[in-house]
Amino acid sequence: MSLNHKTIDELHDLLVSKDISALELAKETLKDISEREEKIGSFITISEEDALKQAKAIDEKGIDSHNVMSGIPLAVKDNISTKGILTTAASKMLYNYTPIFDATSVEKLYANDMVVIGKTNMDEFAMGGSTENSYFKTTKNAWDTTKVPGGSSGGSATAVASGQVRLSLGSDTGGSIRQPASFNGIVGMKPTYGRVSRFGLIAFGSSLDQIGPFSQTVKENAQLLNVISGFDDKDSTSAKQSVSDFTSKIGQSIKGMKIALPKEYMGEGINPAVKDNILKAAKHLESLGAIIEEVSLPHSKYGVAVYYIIASSEASSNLQRFDGIRYGFRTENYNNLEDVYINTRSEGFGDEVKRRIMLGTFSLSSGYYDAYFKKAGQVRTLIINDFNQVFADYDLILGPTAPDVAYGLGTQSHDPVAMYLADLLTIPVNLAGLPAISIPSGFVEGLPVGLQLIGPKYSEEVIYQVAQAFEATTDYHKQQPIIFGGDK
Repeated sequence: MSLNHKTIDELHDLLVSKDISALELAKETLKDISEREEKIGSFITISEEDALKQAKAIDEKGIDSHNVMSGIPLAVKDNISTKGILTTAASKMLYNYTPIFDATSVEKLYANDMVVIGKTNMDEFAMGGSTENSYFKTTKNAWDTTKVPGGSSGGSATAVASGQVRLSLGSDTGGSIRQPASFNGIVGMKPTYGRVSRFGLIAFGSSLDQIGPFSQTVKENAQLLNVISGFDDKDSTSAKQSVSDFTSKIGQSIKGMKIALPKEYMGEGINPAVKDNILKAAKHLESLGAIIEEVSLPHSKYGVAVYYIIASSEASSNLQRFDGIRYGFRTENYNNLEDVYINTRSEGFGDEVKRRIMLGTFSLSSGYYDAYFKKAGQVRTLIINDFNQVFADYDLILGPTAPDVAYGLGTQSHDPVAMYLADLLTIPVNLAGLPAISIPSGFVEGLPVGLQLIGPKYSEEVIYQVAQAFEATTDYHKQQPIIFGGDK
């Protein structure tokens, strides 16, 4: 059996007792990747030499018995800067970019003696919900290779779901951690905005982006969030909020907790079978002592429209730096400086990225700013107020993570609007800067369904408490795809 079937706590015990070394664990992980990568396509870069060097150095220093992450390998999404390791954001524009610095989140991994095993595939510049928009490859769902893995962090999700690694990092701008976690039957957390430093994350939507963890179980997710969280003066939006142990409430009773179920999250556009699954999950939480009541988030229906104006506007500004002058791809077809700019960007960006740059540029342009960007900001405030009113009376909100299970590869790539609507239930969380998790809650037509739990700002411990209570009394997280030794 692969070592990746063991939890982080179990692996830690083996490392401390010297039954295995960090180097042996890294080699086993690389073996798991090599055996499964061709079928799934999770990785853009596998940093074998660097990983083995890191693991060997950790062994020489000695495993820290008080640090559960010491010697543990993980994968990192390819829009998070890694010094000396190719970081492409899955774009032709950065096909040869090797950073000279680490993102703060990666620095924290290294400070905790974790081993970065490779960089995972994604939608180009995190723009997409299916990981079909990568310049390099198309990643496939771990449960059914004819289905999408979700996006944009599809590679990070499938690397965990298929047993290539136990943990990974992704980024979430409008659902890019939670939706692929749902589609692949694993745990994915989008932390509170500002909880994890964005320094070194290649920016898409700066008021929305957040780095977060993928894992097989809730506790492991909280353990990884412990590592990457904290204030960073290199990120002007980093929260000066104390970071406690996110595992601290795991195992505590949820009796008497009030959880809201928004009627808008169970209405039009939701697969009836997914709706039934979530209602069943709500009943299960009630059986554990939680109080579930229906509420309304009336402005959430505007979330997708607001998001695509704000995110695209921020993207059009953030992506101006990719001009063929300083780094990355440069066109060979030019006669003057203007040609360099125009042709580099035309040839270097994919269709989805160009679509969003144009949408954002239009929304910010003179004569349209008030009608689009300013109006979107005002509606965003209404969405935030809706959440605040609910959280005045309730501990958490629950609902589906995605309206449906994973769809077929290539079936929605011709219809951007249909793909955008798949983020209907995740986008409002990013607009409000809230934390939210997706955990496995069952199956529809043999494919995983995700239960989303949303909390007020800085309530990650409570989210993990409820998520683990659900996980501990169900066995959905124990069911694995065939590629990871399961029977589905």
